[in-house]
Amino acid sequence: MELEKEFESAVVKSKELPRPSNDDLLTLYSLYKQATEGDITGEKPTNPFDLVGNAKYHAWSKLKGVTKEGAMKAYIEFITKLS
Repeated sequence: MELEKEFESAVVKSKELPRPSNDDLLTLYSLYKQATEGDITGEKPTNPFDLVGNAKYHAWSKLKGVTKEGAMKAYIEFITKLS
């Protein structure tokens, strides 16, 4: 439970940060999705011009196999680094 509280606090803190770079945003997105939903499901976007959708899919799919707890810890550490 303690880890979940820390994670939720980091999520709130992430919204107060100055705008991160696109790479940092992808890292935050993928860690958040892995922490809240687990391994990616669904198909890769089929439209090659959907650059954002493809980037998000690729970033999240790289975390396949990381536990939810591991992703929460990594998210917290990443927010701390960005602060």
